[in-house]
Amino acid sequence: MHDWRAEINRLEGAYAPSTIRSYHSDLRAYETWCVQQRVDPFPASPRQVCEFLEDNGRDACASTVQRRLYAIRKAHRLLRLPDPTHDEDINLTLRRIRRMKHIRPTQAKGMTEAFLLEFIASEPDRPTGWRNRAMMSLGYDLLTRRSELVALCDSDVEPAEGGTYRFLIRRSKSDPFGAGRVAFCSHRTTRLLDAWRAWRGPNTWLFCPIYQNKAIQRSLSDTTVKRVIRAAAKRCCADPKIAAEFSGHSMRVGAAQDLLKRGLDTAGIMRAGGWKSVNVLARYLENADHNPWL
Repeated sequence: MHDWRAEINRLEGAYAPSTIRSYHSDLRAYETWCVQQRVDPFPASPRQVCEFLEDNGRDACASTVQRRLYAIRKAHRLLRLPDPTHDEDINLTLRRIRRMKHIRPTQAKGMTEAFLLEFIASEPDRPTGWRNRAMMSLGYDLLTRRSELVALCDSDVEPAEGGTYRFLIRRSKSDPFGAGRVAFCSHRTTRLLDAWRAWRGPNTWLFCPIYQNKAIQRSLSDTTVKRVIRAAAKRCCADPKIAAEFSGHSMRVGAAQDLLKRGLDTAGIMRAGGWKSVNVLARYLENADHNPWL
């Protein structure tokens, strides 16, 4: 019996928690499929992996199928078993699935500055509202992922020239070893942060939960960021379909689109948001209301 769960748990500290959760989820899906097919999950043959991918490809998107392949590969390596995932039949199966799935990846709706100001204004005038206003405004200014935003500590903030703040984003999806990047916030965000921190008092975490009108000494979950943005979108957007397009990624998308419209070049936008790939950035910018010929 091969205990893949114990092996995946050994990755703690070496991989992001979200990556480890994905491995667990994808390998459970693979294990369930193997039980249904009455085959042992490990070690797997190339043919067995191909059949699993083909079955998944009927309902799941191509990126999900590929992610599950990576999970199977990682499990075999951790279990010190022969890796079946580099067989040429695996590559052919993935290509067939990609050609069959002509669905473009869904991009979160950008929380551009116009939406941001509406969302901030819609927050109630109480501690949760003060926190949410500062959090959305800062996420927009720093072009952060939600995981980066909730990981910020008070020690990552210091005064900058002009009466604003300088932030050190210590770790991100594209910077797993914590080289970090420096970013700055606007005067608007500075005012909102000062109001929030004045009520919050001393705390390790820049943004924290509130319980019984008291700030709690722990970080927010990244799902809280998504809930805050979607709740604001529901309050401000008359069309429920538009409101549903917002997510925790909307701050990063909207800020990048605004920078493009303000005339910042690709290198500048990549530097501001910590992007390593031009192709990835292009997906963020394609829905920007920007015609280069006008």
